[in-house]
Amino acid sequence: MENGIVYFFTHLADKWQHHLSIMDSNDIIWLSIGLVGQTLFMMRFIVQWIHSERHQKSMIPVSFWYFSLSGGVIVLAYGIHRVDPVIILGQLPGTFVYARNLMLIRREHRDALAEMTEQDLGT
Repeated sequence: MENGIVYFFTHLADKWQHHLSIMDSNDIIWLSIGLVGQTLFMMRFIVQWIHSERHQKSMIPVSFWYFSLSGGVIVLAYGIHRVDPVIILGQLPGTFVYARNLMLIRREHRDALAEMTEQDLGT
């Protein structure tokens, strides 16, 4: 079993090395952009998990939506560059949802601030 796992990862590393060796610098840049976007997108789950653990209940922090939007937009740009319909169709709808959630959160904060200001003024 252990030998199979070692073989698998060695084989995978060889394939990646071969793949990278035949790529031009532009493709390597775009691969890096895609990996950064995917990392940001993945971070949203880690941030949400840590936030929920701290509060001992399932919660979604605002940073979840920022990681979602930034990672989603970058992965979408990568998909557009690659002309990959799976990535494009997978990321495009989400970017609208993430942006809309941030707009709703901003509106909620603005309304709460206005309400606090009105209370402070005694109106």
